[in-house]
Amino acid sequence: MPDSQPQPPHSPSPSDPADRGSLLLTGARLTDGRTVDVRLHGGRIEAVGTAGSLTPRRTLGSLPPGRAPGPGTRPGPGGHLNPGGHLDLAGYLLLPAPADPHVHADTALTADVPGPVSYRPEDVQRRATEAALLQLGHGATALRAHVRVGDVAGLGALTAVLRTRRSLRGLAELTAVAMPRVLTGAAGADGLAMLRDALKMGADVVGGCPDLDPDPAGYVEAVLEVAAEHGCPVDLHTDAADPARLARLAAMAGGLRPGVAIGPCDGLGLLPADAVSRAADQLAAAGVTVVCLPQGACGTVDRPDGTPPVRLLRAAGVRVTAGSGALRDVSNPVGRGDPLEAAYLLASRHGLRPEEAYDAVSAAARSALGLPEVRVEAGFPAELVAVRGDRLAGALSLAYSRIVVHRGRVVARTSAVREYGDSTGASDLGLPRQGGGGRGRGDGRAGPGGHDGSGGHDGPGGHGGRGNMA
Repeated sequence: MPDSQPQPPHSPSPSDPADRGSLLLTGARLTDGRTVDVRLHGGRIEAVGTAGSLTPRRTLGSLPPGRAPGPGTRPGPGGHLNPGGHLDLAGYLLLPAPADPHVHADTALTADVPGPVSYRPEDVQRRATEAALLQLGHGATALRAHVRVGDVAGLGALTAVLRTRRSLRGLAELTAVAMPRVLTGAAGADGLAMLRDALKMGADVVGGCPDLDPDPAGYVEAVLEVAAEHGCPVDLHTDAADPARLARLAAMAGGLRPGVAIGPCDGLGLLPADAVSRAADQLAAAGVTVVCLPQGACGTVDRPDGTPPVRLLRAAGVRVTAGSGALRDVSNPVGRGDPLEAAYLLASRHGLRPEEAYDAVSAAARSALGLPEVRVEAGFPAELVAVRGDRLAGALSLAYSRIVVHRGRVVARTSAVREYGDSTGASDLGLPRQGGGGRGRGDGRAGPGGHDGSGGHDGPGGHGGRGNMA
């Protein structure tokens, strides 16, 4: 019997074809140890049942009962998936998809660019699109991009990111944060005008860097005022190294809805323990979200780890989430933009349990972005990622092969195969080995000894090749 009973069909928006169609996921492992089938339809999870209990949803034009499926109904290795398809997830752990609340789409992939970074809209759009697709391949189906407005960029970078948002519709959700540099004094008048223009153009969130303004408190006050005028969330860059300034920010932000996020707050780690504790209580009381950047703080070189004392903040009741920050720009030339790596670092370096660490890049991140909750249960949005492995800790450690589902459709697949040379010692000990006849099975399941043979060999240099998209 299904563990989660089928739900009434969801009515997709007529303007969003990505919500149409159905997909049956079979043999997936959940974090509670169950192996289940999951049926998706209309962009939502329609039913979850024990392995073997669900069948594909019959839709107009589907096969009559008793007729065998033809070619293409079940995808082969690296093959395309069709609406109404069936995807075998044996050997995979099925999770709510991550979301990334802090990316820099306008400066991504510029670390190796000679000379000044180009802010021509066409250049920014190309970089922003490539960066978003890289992060989608990692599993992030929702991204919040912080975009500079004013100065050299003007509104051109924002224009490009908004074009990227439209081009990615059906693949990922991209929201834009407008980030002016100065908002106070005589120079701030232009910044305020630019900020209001950015919101009229389609920016979703009011942001910025109060630490860079001559009057940080005045900057925060200006941002909150504009956000209240437009009913927008606020997302601010700050190192939070000044307790008095942070206390004032929390006091001003307390009543704002739909909410305030700040990050990376890496300066909190430099404060005395009692000051950090007071700051945590103030942020929790104000409902302010802290977005940390465990893969590296953006815009700083003296504190490369953009992570505050996350355990203390969580214990005080602060919602803590994690973003990727810089993706291969001058701040972090090796940034990966991988939410599972962010979770891995929170677990390995900052003492969170794997479940807590993954929550920071999934449930907490989606909540910070104002997105609906995702669970692998009937009725919830079909925003999922399947990762090779059977336990969350192992998936965070070796998350090479991934299948990403957005609005009930497979939108990205990354497959990796590990192979080793012949070894008598390995054979004698019964250790896993691939090579010769022991290559990946080719059906998406692990090869001999549990190897990752998930549908395709690595590309040049042994990197996981990008798979096909449905």
